[in-house]
Amino acid sequence: MADRGAGDPALGEVRTKPQRPRSEKRRPSVWWPIAGPAAPVARVLARTRIRNGGKLPSTGAYILTPNHMSNIDPVVVGEAVWRLGRAPRFLAKESIFRVPVVGALMRAMGQIPVERGGAARGAIPLSSAKRLVAEGQGVIVYPEGSLTRDPDLWPMRGKTGAARLALQLGVPVIPVAHWGAQVLMPVNTTKLRLRPRARVELIFGDPVDLSDLGRVADRAALATATDRIMAAITALLEELRGETAPAERWDPAKHGQPEIGIF
Repeated sequence: MADRGAGDPALGEVRTKPQRPRSEKRRPSVWWPIAGPAAPVARVLARTRIRNGGKLPSTGAYILTPNHMSNIDPVVVGEAVWRLGRAPRFLAKESIFRVPVVGALMRAMGQIPVERGGAARGAIPLSSAKRLVAEGQGVIVYPEGSLTRDPDLWPMRGKTGAARLALQLGVPVIPVAHWGAQVLMPVNTTKLRLRPRARVELIFGDPVDLSDLGRVADRAALATATDRIMAAITALLEELRGETAPAERWDPAKHGQPEIGIF
């Protein structure tokens, strides 16, 4: 996501006092007919264990930042978030919201449109930003921007989208790492591998401390915040895997790889 410079005006008015949110999982919503059948199917496909789930805020706005290894990751992370009592919301390409029926369903589910190109690249609508804070909603943002290109599936270099939202909205960033989704759906494919049954483990971390960076999303602050977010995710994944990540995060540009699509 391209930097937009200091004093980004698009979200300058969103720091309103949040209302006391109601339980997302228990409140009747469009999520019920979707999550009702989907959650059991997800549990059949993989044996999932959640560690430190209490670190995901039970109420209030937050930004959840997972690592990204497989195309099935959003299902794995979304099911875990729902199991913990929150509605999973993701950033999605703005163009999807213009598709008949699909766009209406996305809006009803609280998914958030984001521009992927032009001067507004990485920006979310002011109305969506205000709703996140005022209604105490959460959003899941993949800070890598796409599937990791690291050959050993460690988190690669991050983009600034999650950091920008965190600094501008003043909401906590909760890192989460998971391991095992790549067994259920191997890297760079969309085909499920049903046998053997995958074992997926997720671990949630403490909020990333960005308190010293203020609320101005300038280039230096974004770089520092992004590095802290990626470091927190990597440390959690090291704990899950019982291994040490490389000292330098993988950078696709240095290896002649595209940042999106097949690689």
